[in-house]
Amino acid sequence: MPRLKFYSGTKNASSWAMRAWLALRAAGLEFEEEIVDIRRPQRFRNLARVAQFSPPAMVPVLCVDGVAISDSLAIMEYANDVCGGHLLPADSVLRGQARSLVAWQHSGLSGICGRISFESAFYPVKRKLATTELAECGRLFDWLERLLRAGQGPFLFGAASLADFALTPAVIRLTRHGVDLTSWHAVGEWAAAILHHQLVAEWMREADGQPPVWLEDYLIPGESLQQLADPNG
Repeated sequence: MPRLKFYSGTKNASSWAMRAWLALRAAGLEFEEEIVDIRRPQRFRNLARVAQFSPPAMVPVLCVDGVAISDSLAIMEYANDVCGGHLLPADSVLRGQARSLVAWQHSGLSGICGRISFESAFYPVKRKLATTELAECGRLFDWLERLLRAGQGPFLFGAASLADFALTPAVIRLTRHGVDLTSWHAVGEWAAAILHHQLVAEWMREADGQPPVWLEDYLIPGESLQQLADPNG
């Protein structure tokens, strides 16, 4: 068996590492994990060290017998290959559809709620979603609701797949901001299934125990941290 070493990121800040980690664990692979602290200011020094064996100088990176596989998508596809393709649907059309969802997320999910970062899911106080952000959520949930109603559940293509793992950080950041899923019953059940998935819960237990990583663009212009902590103050 090849020796695997996975360079992950700070658990409450590295959504891309989370996606790759979920795929590797779901594939049943055993690997050594090294956490690379990507918080500032040590971020730049630590990623410069990663650059010595991975040209993008980013995490995640999976080293297989010393050979680096960079980028979360490449690592997820590697995990799927090694486990015999079980992390994607067997049907070629559904497999293509699952890959299109992974690609959509990988290309930025059309900027849906871009200011609601993965890091913000761990803030002790959170702002309300803006009207425009709620509309963006609706666009995503409308599409997923149709997909879920056409399938068997509980996940997007029956069993948990790369598509579910790719969207997991988005589910976390949006649900932790109190998004109302009443109008999307199937999405609500799917989100609950993701959040209760054993591997997701394992990652989140560690992430929730870490100090929040504050990003300056989180607040809506005119808002302050004091207003979030005491909206009546």
